[in-house]
Amino acid sequence: MYILGINAFHADSAACLLRDGQVVNAIEEERIKRVKHWAGFPIEAIKFCLEDEGISIHEVDHITISRDPSANMAKKVAHSLKKMVRVASIYDRLVNSRKVASIKSILANELGVKEDSIRAEVHNIEHHRSHMGSAFFASPFEESAILSVDGFGDFTSTMIGVGRGNKIQVLDSVLYPHSLGVFYTAFTQFLGFNHYGDEYKVMGLAAYGKPNYLGDLEDIIHETSNGLFKLNERYFRHPKEGVTMIWEKGIPEIGQLFSDYWVERLGAPRTEEDEVTQWHMDMASSMQKLCENTIFRMLNNLHKKTGCDNLCITGGVAQNSVANGKILANTPFSRLYVPSAGHDAGTSIGSALYFYNNELGMPRIEPMYSGSLGSKFSAEQIERILIDKQLNYKLCSESELYDQVTDRIIDAGVIGWFQGRAEFGPRALGNRSILVDPRRSDAKELLNRKIKKRESFRPFAPSILKEHVREFFEQEDEVPFMEKVFVIREEKRKDIPAVTHVDGTGRLQSVHPVVNERYHKLISAFKDKTGVPILLNTSFNENEPIVNRPEEAIDCFLRTEMDMLVLENFIVTR
Repeated sequence: MYILGINAFHADSAACLLRDGQVVNAIEEERIKRVKHWAGFPIEAIKFCLEDEGISIHEVDHITISRDPSANMAKKVAHSLKKMVRVASIYDRLVNSRKVASIKSILANELGVKEDSIRAEVHNIEHHRSHMGSAFFASPFEESAILSVDGFGDFTSTMIGVGRGNKIQVLDSVLYPHSLGVFYTAFTQFLGFNHYGDEYKVMGLAAYGKPNYLGDLEDIIHETSNGLFKLNERYFRHPKEGVTMIWEKGIPEIGQLFSDYWVERLGAPRTEEDEVTQWHMDMASSMQKLCENTIFRMLNNLHKKTGCDNLCITGGVAQNSVANGKILANTPFSRLYVPSAGHDAGTSIGSALYFYNNELGMPRIEPMYSGSLGSKFSAEQIERILIDKQLNYKLCSESELYDQVTDRIIDAGVIGWFQGRAEFGPRALGNRSILVDPRRSDAKELLNRKIKKRESFRPFAPSILKEHVREFFEQEDEVPFMEKVFVIREEKRKDIPAVTHVDGTGRLQSVHPVVNERYHKLISAFKDKTGVPILLNTSFNENEPIVNRPEEAIDCFLRTEMDMLVLENFIVTR
């Protein structure tokens, strides 16, 4: 049985394919279209999934989409009438809903086939149920509490539930206009970061400040009697005006969310040209603290409701790795699973798993600890490209490869590392990565000068051999997707300054020898020479989506000052 899962007509559109319940591939449209957070119908991602598996659309049995226009319909209408939401906003929602309802005809048109030749039935899976499916049904837990929290999807921003076996029971939810994701995005805009997806910048900035203004912000979010939350609507524009979403050429853009009352209470917003001051840093820290407190409060109540010691967390806000790293210390939960793609792209997998497990009652898959689900290229394909581009390259044995790459890293080299299947999700996890020596105190400056050219307050992450996590971090846990930030042991910070953030933390990736054998061997080779079982790992890109194809890796190598490019067992040097 084949199930094609998609996230469409929203940012981070994506597709995946399940074969008899196993996730065989998944990719985000942005990786192919080369537009960050690409929004719309993920036709190129769909084509990849089908071609990679060697099937046609006619062999697909079911299509799932992580949107259900009929969900919460009565509440949508009631809110629009009560708040007198502007007509344009209502019209935009209706147009989007109509697209969601005509998936088969759009798919037929894009693939050049007749609609009635597509035998697959289309299933609309509510947005947050899809998020929940992406986490619980991919987790190692037979029973778990589940929290899904993001901006909005199907009129819902937050959903709590419990998973048991192959079923998910929804316990409660937070509806529009109340949203922790909208709060975080509004604050991101207020601090002068206006591009879609800039929230991670504010998360990094928060470490440079102190939560001195937490008391000033607490009026924005209020706890409710059911253990969830509500926003003080006076601080936001969207309750009456709706959320302005623009998808020009697939580039997502959100209109201003904070209100004049927000500015009156908190001060003037920063423009992109303004200097980032200590006040901005302290405000970011205060906002992050309020967000964390809200999450912990919801989770403590969720634990009381479910009695579960296991937790799955998902949704866009679950990409907040700083908060994730503190959950077990601030709640009664003892184990935590976060999927590789907690953001909306992951709902492509989630909708398919939800339908397969929850609706069809089929058995669960093996736990997912790898995000390696995207494009893969053979040695023959790569060598043809290298020859066509007339590049100087060398084919190495495995041992020779690890030896030469680690020598270059130790010699202040910046390495482009391209191997295996591309990662699904926002993090490079050792398949499409740029690697640097973590012992270098000048590594951040080196990377920003040669390639990244990004804000100085943004940290770089450590990939660490799984068996050495306890040696370097105060907590020990499975962190396969770089989804948690832990405190680095104080005595170890001087050994790895390049991946130690200003507050003494690191957003780690624990590298398992079975999950990513080649990457584990490379880090092991570096450890054998230096005694440090860690490499600095950042995404293989330069202000663009993470590279997907060898050609994109080569282009990035040639237009930057990268020192070495590794494509499988081929080494390219200048």
